Amino acid sequence: MSLKTPPSYIKLTFMLMVACIFSCVSPASITHAKKKLARYGTLKVQTTPLGLPVEVDGKPEDATTSEGRIWDLNPGRHSIVISLPNGQRWTREINLEAGRVKCVALNYKPGLPPVPNSPCPFPVNVSAPASVNDGEVIIYTSDVTYGGNSPLNYTWTLSPATVRILSGLGTPTITVDSTGLANQSITATLVVDDGSGDAACRQSSQASTLIPRVPPRESPAKLFDVCCSCAYDDQKARLDNLAVQLQNDPSASAYIIAYAGRNSRRGEANRLLTRARDYVVTQRGINSSQIIVLNGGFREEDCVELWIVPSGALPPQPTPTVQAGDVNPGREAPTRRRRN
Repeated sequence: MSLKTPPSYIKLTFMLMVACIFSCVSPASITHAKKKLARYGTLKVQTTPLGLPVEVDGKPEDATTSEGRIWDLNPGRHSIVISLPNGQRWTREINLEAGRVKCVALNYKPGLPPVPNSPCPFPVNVSAPASVNDGEVIIYTSDVTYGGNSPLNYTWTLSPATVRILSGLGTPTITVDSTGLANQSITATLVVDDGSGDAACRQSSQASTLIPRVPPRESPAKLFDVCCSCAYDDQKARLDNLAVQLQNDPSASAYIIAYAGRNSRRGEANRLLTRARDYVVTQRGINSSQIIVLNGGFREEDCVELWIVPSGALPPQPTPTVQAGDVNPGREAPTRRRRN
């Protein structure tokens, strides 16, 4: 095939850009009944290598860091300029939306020099963030040096096959949804050709993004019920409810904490604990390994706390309100005889 003279301007082969866009919701807005509408968008810039000077909307800012530089800006279009080590400037226009965050990652590396007078797309580079959180939108961006006149074909394939492409098929840039892909890696492969069928004019490149596994949040122990100076029938009804919870979640444990009153009989807390545990295990059929009993000391009156503790959660701690030296115990509670 005949060689054509490349245009005077050749795209930089050592500049790769990728951006990921994801929703950013303030935790505070979840806990309040009324949500505050965001008034600004957030721009986050990361570069490799670090320490590259940045300008935002024509204003010089500090150099990039390992954590990334973050700006809260009014919604609308904003310009970003990064000064490269070779003295050239990398420029992008970023459109920010209120309540959204856009992450821009620039990787600078000296690449192969462009092939003189080559009409073929070479080299082809694909850039992507090294990792994103589950649910963020990844933007895979390609950089192609091309001296020909024919329109280029962009063919993307992704792995795993369940990955959902949101937009950009057939173009140099695609957006990909990472939702539900935690603990996996997404690999985007791009094939670029000029339609001539010449093998030299068919180039490919790929980039991968890791979606780390999010460790499960430790559920705290939950105070399920508390009963003070309660009749035994009332306690049994509460223990019945506790047993239902344990049956629904066999991985959870129940902590029963008993407190003797200021004027209770000696051994009253232990008696309450034994009675409660025996009822749940014997009458309701709960595995004894799910029941932990704690003598909590003393309060103003007899009290029994029932706690549900999910697997891995920190157990509750007794919270007595009366010091042992301030109690005035009555006669000791009788020892319960076991039936043979």
